[in-house]
Amino acid sequence: MSAHEVVEPKPGRDRAVKSQIRGSSVLMVGRVASIFANLLIQALIARELTKGEFGQFAYALTLVTMISTFITLGIDRAVPRFVAMYDERREWGHLGGTLLIQLSTILSLGGFAIIAVIGLQSWVTESTNDPGVTAVLVVLVFLAPIEALDQVAVSLFAVYAKPSAIFVRRYLMTPAMRLVVVALVVVGDRGPRFLAAGYVVTGAIGVLVYGALLWRLVQKQDLVANIRSTGLTMPWRAVLGYSLPLLTSDLLFAVVHTSDVVLLGRYHDSETVAAYRVVLPAAKLNQFVMASFALLFVPVASRMLARGDRDGLTQLYWRTAAWIAVATFPLFALTFTMADDLTAAMFGEIYRSSGTYLSLLALGYYFNAAMGFNGLTVKTAGRVGYTLVISLIAVVTNIVLNLLLIPEHGALGATIATLITLITHNVLKQLGLRLGTGVPLYPAPMMWPYAVIVTATVLLYSVFHFVDLSLPVGMALIAVVSLGVLRATRSHVDVLDVFPEIGRLPGAARLFGRSS
Repeated sequence: MSAHEVVEPKPGRDRAVKSQIRGSSVLMVGRVASIFANLLIQALIARELTKGEFGQFAYALTLVTMISTFITLGIDRAVPRFVAMYDERREWGHLGGTLLIQLSTILSLGGFAIIAVIGLQSWVTESTNDPGVTAVLVVLVFLAPIEALDQVAVSLFAVYAKPSAIFVRRYLMTPAMRLVVVALVVVGDRGPRFLAAGYVVTGAIGVLVYGALLWRLVQKQDLVANIRSTGLTMPWRAVLGYSLPLLTSDLLFAVVHTSDVVLLGRYHDSETVAAYRVVLPAAKLNQFVMASFALLFVPVASRMLARGDRDGLTQLYWRTAAWIAVATFPLFALTFTMADDLTAAMFGEIYRSSGTYLSLLALGYYFNAAMGFNGLTVKTAGRVGYTLVISLIAVVTNIVLNLLLIPEHGALGATIATLITLITHNVLKQLGLRLGTGVPLYPAPMMWPYAVIVTATVLLYSVFHFVDLSLPVGMALIAVVSLGVLRATRSHVDVLDVFPEIGRLPGAARLFGRSS
């Protein structure tokens, strides 16, 4: 068997794989508007605020994101499972108790976090040597419980309602309101504290909208009457037993993405924080295809694990990984090979030097995405202990590298530490995939797409290194090469088999059809 041949799948198994890829691709389209709106918001903020002011806002927002993760105690991840289960069993008291546990946890821990931040203002100022950071954080910390409540609402809509409510609220309404806030900042020449207040207000409006929709949903389902008829039962043990391990994993992930910013603020200044944080959203674009595929991957993988269908799981895993790698390649090529020009075009010439950080971070995030759902598959297989151990290794690695590199090298040190952490963690997840599920590390038939991608990346990098091309011309070249990558890997991603509608387009059958 040659390296670019593909094993013919069984019909039933192939239908499951195609369904997963097709459905995930449709969900991916729904995220595009939100992603680019958020990039526009980031670009406008970076251009309007001074570098120091942007660093203050980025520092505060990073801490608030970590706080919002902590104050849920991971119960937001348990809500969909337990609410759906109790609703199905008509155990209304347990259902109401689960919701009350989550709401009381968010409000109590959220209130504690707000009081703590306000009371520790002098310590925050001392640790960052920047009073502006403290002023922004004191306002923005109110966003933490708001975002936590928002996530609970999303979970409830996922259980009871059509996803349209989530789509409109999260992917359309939130970016639109934040664009209005940014416009007010630009027109009124406002600073980061006004921006922080705007984020809090728009978040609160969003929660109120969700609240109104949820109340209508509660009335429709007669939940209040049903809960009153049985009385509340607080299933603390079941809910916390499920949620706390998930919280541990989430907090480890949050530490990895917070320690670098905290140490940059400690050893350097807000401008250094800005230089590093400004390119993170662009670098993380390399994972948005992966995030879109995740929702439908788990159910299919779970069924195959339950049946003991290792061959089917192997095919699902590596075919999905190839799809992610190929579909993400245009974004990776742009953020990796044209990072300097892209950064300057998006955020202004003052941030051109951050292009180096974007290039290295893009490499790390793309590597993580292109290897597929190794960590998710390991979790689905029940290897929670292994997941926690390697997450802990990743956190320790990241903190040690940050402590070694940031004091002397600043933002470049944080970038290198993040890159090494992402690659190390992914390699450990890949080993866990082999040990925990039997999925081969790198099966020979699936190496062809990765060989094509590496070759195309080296080609583009060489061209841009030796030839000075403008950004539009470079993007056109990347588009042409990306089509070449898709054509060269068409036997593996099988575009026309998954999306037969594309075959109706002129020339599509010739471009995307299987090679003979």
